[in-house]
Amino acid sequence: MPERLSVAQAQREFAAEGTYLNTATLGLPPTRSWDALQGALEEWRTGDADPLAYDRALGSARRSYARIVGMDPDCVGVGSQVSAFAGVIAASLPDGAEVLTAEGDFTSILFPFLAQAHRGVTVRCVPLESIAASVRESTTVVSVSSVQSADGRLVDLDSLEAASAATGTRVLLDTTQSTGWLPGDAGRFAYSVCAGYKWLLAPRGTAYVTVLPDLLDELVPHLAGWYAGDDPWSSVYGAPLRLAPDARRLDLSPVWHSWVAAAPSLELLEEVGLPGLHDHSVGLANRFRTAVGMDSADSAIVSLPVGGGAAQAVSDAGIVAAVRNGRLRLSFHLCNDEDDADHAAGVLRTHLVA
Repeated sequence: MPERLSVAQAQREFAAEGTYLNTATLGLPPTRSWDALQGALEEWRTGDADPLAYDRALGSARRSYARIVGMDPDCVGVGSQVSAFAGVIAASLPDGAEVLTAEGDFTSILFPFLAQAHRGVTVRCVPLESIAASVRESTTVVSVSSVQSADGRLVDLDSLEAASAATGTRVLLDTTQSTGWLPGDAGRFAYSVCAGYKWLLAPRGTAYVTVLPDLLDELVPHLAGWYAGDDPWSSVYGAPLRLAPDARRLDLSPVWHSWVAAAPSLELLEEVGLPGLHDHSVGLANRFRTAVGMDSADSAIVSLPVGGGAAQAVSDAGIVAAVRNGRLRLSFHLCNDEDDADHAAGVLRTHLVA
C-alpha cells in the first residue's frame, strides 16, 4: 500500500496562482503528475516514446482506482469519458425498460438512456430527494450521480441501495463529483462511472467504469476496439473476436498521455487517504459556509445564491469558481487551505442574496 502523507505534505505539490475553488470543473495536477506528463511529451517530441510504458501507467491507475472505490481491478474498465460507458449500459437494456433519474442531473448519464426511446425505453425524472422512494418493481435501472454537479447535493445511498435491493433494480452511480473526496464502495451497486479530470486530478481523457462480475456478460461491448482484447497488442488485426474475460472488455483505446499523468495523481490521493481528503475538503467547505452565515453541510461543493456583482468581485479577488444554474459554485479539495476559504468568504459575504 502507498505510504501515508499528511494533507500539508501533499499540498506542497500544487502551484495554483490565486484562490482556486473550481475542482468540480477541472482538478489541478500535482507536481508529480505534471512532471510525468512533461517527460512523456518530451519523449514523444524526440521520438523516444514507448507505448508499452503508457500501458504500465494505465495499469497503475486502474489498480489505484480499484483500491480507492473498493473493487477488484478485474471489475474496472477504463476509457476517456463517462457517457461512453453509460451508453454501453443503456444500449444493453431490454426494449421497453424503465429508467429512473434525478431532475437536473448531469446529462452524460441521462442522454444515453433518452437516446434509446426508439426501443420503448422510458426515463422518469424525479427530485433527488425522492429518488429512492420512486424506485418501483417496473424500474430497470436508476441512473444518478452520487453528488450533484450543479449544487453538491448528495444522494441518499443507503436508501437507494435498500430500494434497489427490494425491487431488483440495478443502479448506475456516477461518482465523478465524489470519488477523490468522498469515501465510497462501488461494489454496493451494479455499475459505477467516474471521470478522472476533476477530483482525481487527471487530464481530460481518463474515465472509469465498474461492473459487478455477475452482470458483465449482460453488457454488449459494442464500443470494443483493439484495447478491449485479452492481450491488446495481439488483437490489433483480424477475427475472431477475442475480448478480455473481465471488465477490460469495456476498455476504450486510451488517451495515452492522459494516463501518464493520471497514475501519479491517484497515487497521491491514496497516500493521503480518502478519510483525510473527506475531512479536509468538507471541513474547508463548512468553514466557508459558517463564515458567510450558511448552515453546515456534508459536501465539498458549495452552491451560493449571489447578486449580480458577485462574479466580478470574485474575479477581481483572484478567485476561480464557476456558475451553474444561476448560482456561484465553489469546490474545496486537496489544493486548498483555510486561507482560501477565508478569502472567499470575505469577498462573498456581502454578495449573498436570500
